[in-house]
Amino acid sequence: MAGRLLKVSSLATAVFASSGFYLYSRQLDLNDLSVVRFGRAAATTAVISYDYLTAFKHVEHGTDEYWAIKSKVHRRSAERLRDLCCANRGTFIKVGQHLGALDYLLPEEYTSTLKVLHSRAPQSSMEEIQQVIREDLGKELSELFVSFEEKPQGAASLAQVHKAVLHDGRTVAVKVQHPKVQRQSSKDIMVIEVLVRAVHWLFPDFAFMWLVEEAKKNMPLELDFLNEGLNAVKVSNMLADFPFLKVPMIHWDLSTKRILTMEFAEGGQVNDRDYMKKHHINVNEISENLGKIYSEMIFVHGFVHCDPHPGNVLVRKCPQSKKTEIVLLDHGLYQVLQPDFRLDYCRLWQALINSDMSGMERYSRRLGAGDLYPLFACVLTARSWKAVNAGISSVPVTHSEDVEIRTNAAQYLPQISELLNRVPRQMLLLLKTNDLLRGIETTLQTRASSSSFINMSRCCIRAMARHKRSKARSGRRRLQITLAESLSLWKLSAYELLLWLKGSMMGHWLAALLALLH
Repeated sequence: MAGRLLKVSSLATAVFASSGFYLYSRQLDLNDLSVVRFGRAAATTAVISYDYLTAFKHVEHGTDEYWAIKSKVHRRSAERLRDLCCANRGTFIKVGQHLGALDYLLPEEYTSTLKVLHSRAPQSSMEEIQQVIREDLGKELSELFVSFEEKPQGAASLAQVHKAVLHDGRTVAVKVQHPKVQRQSSKDIMVIEVLVRAVHWLFPDFAFMWLVEEAKKNMPLELDFLNEGLNAVKVSNMLADFPFLKVPMIHWDLSTKRILTMEFAEGGQVNDRDYMKKHHINVNEISENLGKIYSEMIFVHGFVHCDPHPGNVLVRKCPQSKKTEIVLLDHGLYQVLQPDFRLDYCRLWQALINSDMSGMERYSRRLGAGDLYPLFACVLTARSWKAVNAGISSVPVTHSEDVEIRTNAAQYLPQISELLNRVPRQMLLLLKTNDLLRGIETTLQTRASSSSFINMSRCCIRAMARHKRSKARSGRRRLQITLAESLSLWKLSAYELLLWLKGSMMGHWLAALLALLH
């Protein structure tokens, strides 16, 4: 028996030694091995699960001690998850960033911890970047560019961007995919799916398969940079009437599935108030214009840029006109809304803005929320049920309401998970987009401004009128619809003017004059 054990151990030693020599000779990074990445993810999942299973054994549910321990467990688990994403990189960082954006769907301990992943993305070496360019474009850097900055302008989970100058003198941004991401992504998603199913088996209330399904669908699109270039051209043409929007032009001759070369656009991040102050950029104007862009995308066209985190939305003074511009970057992830879904979504927001509770219930149910429609309204608006009932356009956001929402997010996590598994897949990216935009508005201190609701209402009216005109069978009916649309838009403009007068110096002067005359 001892001899057999000795033989087995000797054989195992030889196998491990030869494996180590093979890996060393091939200069392979252990992090590239699927077994290492899976093992790391499985170990992290096991530790987090064990923590949740054992932390509350001797604590009475609902007590102050229980909530304090729960917050600590959330924080520990979020930190472990963050470290796992940083270690496995690529798809893991992308999924972690997605979770970090779900401010009103996940406990604050998770979102605040995972938000750092936007600034903790990996960087590829210059040798790796040159290799990708050599493989895809068939030329050396010096043949394509006069200069190519080695330090990237920014690094993300899937790629990094370098500033370069073409031989004709034009400055461009070159987005190059991390060389290993394409190969690892499908395996990583499979790993995440297995582990999410295992956690769901342990904790039935943990229903996050919607996240896996979204990653499966969206990751191949985000890894195809030619698709990103086509999206950029489409949205630029679609929103050509907005002079304040800048979408960098694509250089198709220097672009492939792994490389995207575009016009270089400088600017400060949309949440950088100091940059705006320094360059005399009006914060309210930026917030209002960003709202116009997204209302037009969502309600009118149903073609929505779904990754508006601050690094992808820049603000600047146009070098030529000196007017304020919003520069929209990273067009890899767009959601195409089905017409029926888009129109129901329009009707739901109209009901929410107008405090139409029966309409809110009806269209929430039509969008799949069922009996969870009150929770759906709160998740969609990031407002309390009390504010929804009172009218989100008339009740200002308070700090106490924000605290209440975050507390409820932790308390109602099972119901939120159930809701997210119920609603159409299109809704998930819209919720993520809403949360990212709200995060920007919170930083700019422009949340729930009247102008944002007016812009949304205006787009909803136009979208509904366009739909009715397409169904109208006579010219007379189309004329009636157009007149009704014009009247509704005129009322909104009059209301907007009234609000402006109330807030302006002229409004105060008129009020004082009327009081004096009275």
